[in-house]
Amino acid sequence: MRNKLLIAAAGLTVVAVAFALLLPTLLHKAGLHPEYTGDTVALPGKRALVITTSHGTLNAPGETDGKATGVFASEMTVPYYTFLDGGMQVDIASIQGGEIPVDPESFFYAVRTAEDERYLQDAVVQAKVKNSLRIDEVDFTRYDIIFMAGGWGAAYDLGYSDALGRKVSEAYYDSSAVIGGVCHGVLGLIKAEDKDGKLLIAGRRMTGVSDKQIKELGIEVTPQHPETELRKAGAEYEKQTAFRDIFATHVVVDDERRFVTGQNQNSGYETAHQMMAIAAKP
Repeated sequence: MRNKLLIAAAGLTVVAVAFALLLPTLLHKAGLHPEYTGDTVALPGKRALVITTSHGTLNAPGETDGKATGVFASEMTVPYYTFLDGGMQVDIASIQGGEIPVDPESFFYAVRTAEDERYLQDAVVQAKVKNSLRIDEVDFTRYDIIFMAGGWGAAYDLGYSDALGRKVSEAYYDSSAVIGGVCHGVLGLIKAEDKDGKLLIAGRRMTGVSDKQIKELGIEVTPQHPETELRKAGAEYEKQTAFRDIFATHVVVDDERRFVTGQNQNSGYETAHQMMAIAAKP
């Protein structure tokens, strides 16, 4: 009897180890972090700005305690390295400047991307994340691409920042910058205004993380949800869905080709490449 139990336990251990080893592949095949297979361009001499949250605690509004959160790593690292490898100079900024909180769960082995692995070995980029620029002090009009990363932390500050809204408006009117982001990062667009004081994104096709995905993940405590807020701002919200929206992806280029938005953490590659393709055209 004891031998049979030992054999059974050993068998279960083998199955568990095999499943753990296969989990990243299984998630990828289900739709997590799909590879980009489209055309690529190089933009030597061009500049990109990646913007993140400064909020590092997942908590109900008004509370101070909660588990650690921040920017979801791949939503920062994927665009950063896509732009960098395309020959661009890339800066990193955040709402408050200084050290950016990175969601520790985004480095879980099963969801970690190759760009996350690269970041963990890259002292130069880590220094940029530790000493990020403060958006108030950044001239957005000097950049060809402005990308806003998501993660739960972005729900607490990007959509509430008057400075970010003003900077987005300046970039839109005073430069030819391509502006966008993914997931909760698109909340950084909702305060931008046109010259008549109306919301800049009203009437534009856009996407961001779906209310369905937020509900499925059971994290509805955050103060802003992109689908809800984009609709409130008058944007024409689009999305794709799956048996779980964490495995869906969708990228939208607005009709004017000034804004490129991605639905969630799976949309970073395509969003970044689409932005570069637009920026490459005279």
